[in-house]
Amino acid sequence: MTSLPASLGGRPSFAKKIQMVKPVLPDFSELSEDINRILRSGMVTKGEYLERFESIIADHLKVKHAVAVSSCTSGLMLTYRGLNLSGDVVVPSFTFMATISALVWSGLNPIFADVDPNTTNLDPEIAEAMITPNTSAIVAVHNFGNPASIDALIDVANRHGIYLIFDAAHGFGSVYQGEPVGGQGDAQVFSLSPTKLLITGEGGIVATNNDDLARKIRCGREYGNNGSYDSEFAGLNARMPEINALIGINSFQKLENAAITRNGTANIYHQALANLPGIGFQKVAPGNRNSYKDFSITIDPDLFGMSRDILAQALHAENIDTRKYYDPPVHLQSAYLQYYSGSPIQNTEWLASHSISLPIWSNMNPDISSGICEAIERIHKYSETIVRTSGH
Repeated sequence: MTSLPASLGGRPSFAKKIQMVKPVLPDFSELSEDINRILRSGMVTKGEYLERFESIIADHLKVKHAVAVSSCTSGLMLTYRGLNLSGDVVVPSFTFMATISALVWSGLNPIFADVDPNTTNLDPEIAEAMITPNTSAIVAVHNFGNPASIDALIDVANRHGIYLIFDAAHGFGSVYQGEPVGGQGDAQVFSLSPTKLLITGEGGIVATNNDDLARKIRCGREYGNNGSYDSEFAGLNARMPEINALIGINSFQKLENAAITRNGTANIYHQALANLPGIGFQKVAPGNRNSYKDFSITIDPDLFGMSRDILAQALHAENIDTRKYYDPPVHLQSAYLQYYSGSPIQNTEWLASHSISLPIWSNMNPDISSGICEAIERIHKYSETIVRTSGH
């Protein structure tokens, strides 16, 4: 490899593209006997594997109920409906769009609140300032797997007598003050899609200690049919198939190792990139563990020597995949502009335009993350030339 970055004619850091995500999935031989059992039974949904999976997750999260659903999005929709939310819901805009789409589908009005620029999570003081008599809930996010300010948000919700729900899509593998995220607040809704640490293929979990909410979600995932064929309310088809639950049982056995590996990768990124000017990192509070579903950094172009977008182009030339989470933020997306007041959401907008997520997965070899760091160091070294030749 020459010392030149690939964007200036050097050899790419990697011969093949380094993907953002590589899901860790079981070998068929690990599942074949159980799959045959499922197929022979004729019970391909709502069977013993679903019950076992829900029980394993409830024990892990230390909650009374872990209700498996077809996706995190459907879980959020059913949670909002099950709590009979109405009117306004305070929510961050620096999040994946599904946090908000589930609110809108439920007939609710998202009130966008800013995040702490260091944690990238909902700022409790800003959220509290957005609460009015029309507010029924706060929805917070464990962004990239970094636990939200749970205790502070619980205090806010309790003071105002409103619900607190966590979009915990990135939450499996995250720890808050020594406990897995999941049992705090009124409900936490997890994703089990292939980009996560715990995978079922597609699926979600609603974790709650609220008996009535759990009953309504179980009813709601069956179209709102409580068994009498007289719909209790308008529900969804949000069931998790047995094979997905089986994959989840297998994946759960690898969850802790996935979290440890990702934290190791994050440490490599931190140690190597902290020496470069203009790179910022997500702050994790003492006593917490980030799952690092994503590893995102910020780029200050004045200090680093180039913008986030030019860095992304240069990394693409090195065969390194990246993402710009979350650009645009939800309040500036076409479908949600009607809910946006127009006042700047400064931290969110700055993060959206300066953040870049680097590859990370649950069995990443340290040589890969080290190679990515070396590529970024080389790009920074030649930043002036890269910017001049990029046309920006």
